[in-house]
Amino acid sequence: MRVSVPGIPQAILDASPALALRSIPEAIQRLTEFIGAGNVALLTGAGVSVDSGIRAYRGEDGRYMNPNYKPIFFHELMDPSASGYAFRQRYWLRSYLGYPPVRDAQPNTSHFALAALQHTSHLSHIITQNVDGLHHKAIRNTTGTQWPPDRIQKSILELHGTLHHVQCSKGHTVDRDTFQEWLSLANPKWHQYAQELELTGNQPRTNPDGDVAVEQLGISYDDFVVPECPECMLSDHVNSAYKPRVIFFGESIPQPVKIQSYEVVENSERLLLMGTTLATYSAFRLLKHALELKKPVMLLNVGPTRADGMPSVEKLDVPSGAVMRDVAKAVIGTRAEEDPVIVGMLASGIDNPPSLDDDDRAPRAAG
Repeated sequence: MRVSVPGIPQAILDASPALALRSIPEAIQRLTEFIGAGNVALLTGAGVSVDSGIRAYRGEDGRYMNPNYKPIFFHELMDPSASGYAFRQRYWLRSYLGYPPVRDAQPNTSHFALAALQHTSHLSHIITQNVDGLHHKAIRNTTGTQWPPDRIQKSILELHGTLHHVQCSKGHTVDRDTFQEWLSLANPKWHQYAQELELTGNQPRTNPDGDVAVEQLGISYDDFVVPECPECMLSDHVNSAYKPRVIFFGESIPQPVKIQSYEVVENSERLLLMGTTLATYSAFRLLKHALELKKPVMLLNVGPTRADGMPSVEKLDVPSGAVMRDVAKAVIGTRAEEDPVIVGMLASGIDNPPSLDDDDRAPRAAG
C-alpha cells in the first residue's frame, strides 16, 4: 500500500511570495467587513493554536517543521500482527509523553474572539482541522455562556477528530485521561519518567497531534506495553489495536463528517479560512466547494498555502492573534463593552507561542 503525506505543491513553495495584505489595521478592517455581514463559516488549522503553545505543522515558508518526520499510517497502527504491535509501541509511547501538554493547553485570544463571534451568531459554524479541543474549551470555560453540549457539538465540527478519546479496532471507546491511566499502570517506568518531565518542565517537542520525538534521548520502544481492550476481553478477544479518535494518514474521514462539512459550507454565505495551509485535501476540497458555489472566501494565514494564486481567494498574511480580538470588538459593537459574557470572552485567552528557536529544520532522527 502506497500512501503519501499531503503537502503544498512544490511549485507554490518555489514561487515568489504572492502579494497579500500584511498591514494589521487593513486586515482588521477587511475581516470586520467580511464577518460583520454574518452567516460566516470558519475553517481553522494548526496556526490558530500556536499562541496556546502548540506548534504548527509547517513554518512560515510552508514546509514541515521537521523534514525528516515519518508519520505512522492507519494501516500500520491497526495491523493485528506483531509488526502492528511494534508500530503501536512507538506511537503510544510518544503520544503518552506528548499528550499532557496538549491536554493542559489553554485557549488563546483567537479562540475566545471566535467563541464570542459564535456567541453572537456572526460565525455560524466552526470546522476545525485541529484535534486539541481548544475551540470547545473556549466556549465551555466562559462563565455565563451556558451552551448545552449538543449546541457545542453542532456548532464545532472536528474534521480530523480529537485526541481526547481513544477507541479500539472494534469500536469500544474510552476517554483519553482513562487511557493515559491504563498506560501508566502498564508502564510504571515510563509513568515515573513522565512525572519527572512534568516536574522539571523538560518536555520534548510536541507536535499538534500530541506526538513527540524521543529517539534523540536514546529511548527504545521495545519495553512499552500497550494494554488490551477490556471490552474485547469480555468476549475472549485479545485486542491491543487502539488509536485516538483522530484521522490518520491513509484513513478516510467518516462519511457523516464529510457530508456535514459540505452542508456547513453550503448553508453559509461566505467562508473564512484561518491558520491553515490547506495542505490536506479534506480542507482544500471545502475551499473548492465554496468557490464552485460562488461564495466569497477570505484566508488569514502566515506564509504559503495551497490556495496561493487562486484569484477568488482574498489572502491576509497576518497571524490571527494579532487581529482577532480587535475584529471581534468591531463586529460585535457596543455589546462587546456592555454584555458581561462577551466582555469576559474578549478579556480571556493566553498568548504563549512556542519560542522562536523551537524549530526542527536541522536534520535529526526521523520521527
